Amino acid sequence: MTPSRPRAQVTLVTSPACHFCEDASAALRDLAQTYPLEITTVPLGSGVGAALVAEHRPAMNPLVLLDGEFFSSGRLPRKKLIKALERRDAAIVAGGR
Repeated sequence: MTPSRPRAQVTLVTSPACHFCEDASAALRDLAQTYPLEITTVPLGSGVGAALVAEHRPAMNPLVLLDGEFFSSGRLPRKKLIKALERRDAAIVAGGR
């Protein structure tokens, strides 16, 4: 991957004492070593976090958005995220960006 490609915007809405949230945060940090990610962590108790939860209605925490779109809630599906990042990268290459 070249540094000129836009970073995937990942938003992680977390709640206190949430082991899935901690796991997702660690997994995203690891994936950021391989994929160009811009990770934003938003506390559920903040105004922004509450608004995102009201909009996307996740069944569990954390709520994960990829480029502003709902990706998952609860345990982060790592393989699904890797596939989505690879599809995103292929689309960028195909689009000539």
